[in-house]
Amino acid sequence: MKIKSFMMMSMAAMAFVFGMSSCSSSNDDEPEVPVATQVAGSYTGTETLTVMGEADESTETIEFTKATDVSVDVTLPKYGEGMMTVPALPVKGISLTKSGNTITGKLDKYEGTVKTADGAEKAYTISDITVIFNDKTVVMTFSQKYGNMPFAFDGQFTGTRK
Repeated sequence: MKIKSFMMMSMAAMAFVFGMSSCSSSNDDEPEVPVATQVAGSYTGTETLTVMGEADESTETIEFTKATDVSVDVTLPKYGEGMMTVPALPVKGISLTKSGNTITGKLDKYEGTVKTADGAEKAYTISDITVIFNDKTVVMTFSQKYGNMPFAFDGQFTGTRK
């Protein structure tokens, strides 16, 4: 009788322990926030545009917006003056992947058109886009060709989320 009682109590204790372990309060069951949501926001920092070995640096704020759960859109800021002004250039559909705490975005090529200040429509191509988000920082590299410009600009933006 003592053995039977001991076995019943042991089984009850094991059931209790297993039952409690399956009701833990861990966050494993909570879905992870989509990568695009994790990186969307405004980043302020330095943009460097280089053409034919000449670099031009400026302080810019760039906004990454969520396009889908796994992609973002961005608009490269306008630059230049007078007749040499290049308007802001939208880039859509940068695909994101996550590894550890780093989220990486890649897009081989984006082609679009924009209207200039005088109403003319000009084509542009942004290529070789790589974006690396880590914590609250971003580093983005790209190449851009606007209108009939004979050379592409190589760009880099390094910023911190506000």
